[in-house]
Amino acid sequence: SYSVTGVQTCALPISPNGVLLEGPPGTGKTLLARAVANATKATFIRLVGSELIQKYIGEGARLVRELFALAREKAPVVLFIDEIDAVASKRTQDSQVSDREVQRTLMQLLAEMDGFNPLDKVKIIAATNRPDILDPAILRPGRFDRIITVGLPDAKGRSDIFKIHTRKMPLERVNIERVASRWDNLSGADIKSICTEAGMNAIRSNRRVVVESDFYTAYDKFIKKGRESSPAAPVYS
Repeated sequence: SYSVTGVQTCALPISPNGVLLEGPPGTGKTLLARAVANATKATFIRLVGSELIQKYIGEGARLVRELFALAREKAPVVLFIDEIDAVASKRTQDSQVSDREVQRTLMQLLAEMDGFNPLDKVKIIAATNRPDILDPAILRPGRFDRIITVGLPDAKGRSDIFKIHTRKMPLERVNIERVASRWDNLSGADIKSICTEAGMNAIRSNRRVVVESDFYTAYDKFIKKGRESSPAAPVYS
């Protein structure tokens, strides 16, 4: 609610300059930023943090300056920086030349966020699934004033997401609540993948309807198999 309020009431002095969305991959951080921009009728500018990492010295900082100049020109703007940890990771003393260029880009980003040029009606939303590696300077008040955790959905949330992705599918004898409660730790992206593969299972079986077992087969094929074959991922806190 802070992010929506902050963008809708740009003229208020209490509105935050930036909102950081943190959480596991696939939980809808990008979708949330798009929804905020749509609800406020603001121009939506999106970029990935890695796009600011350039080969030549000074190029990254120049891109940051041009990006914020464009945002001020098109205001009101929601500027969304996805995977911000690519450019805003913690700085170290024993860094290589390439790392120092990333640090220059980061310093330019910090200066643009709370420097001499006011942001006015430009609001920044950033997303990361690695908040532990972010530089403390970017998290201080005046830059990202609100940090919102976007976690994995609960059983009701999973059920709602399943219903969204199956609303145009011809289902037969499918209990969505039962399907949703069968697995924990599913992100919205996981659920979308399961629903898509369930539909493909029906097509491969020459059926015009999707049955409940199609969802279980899809989970075993993509989610369960992928988790068993990949190394243990760090627990997100």
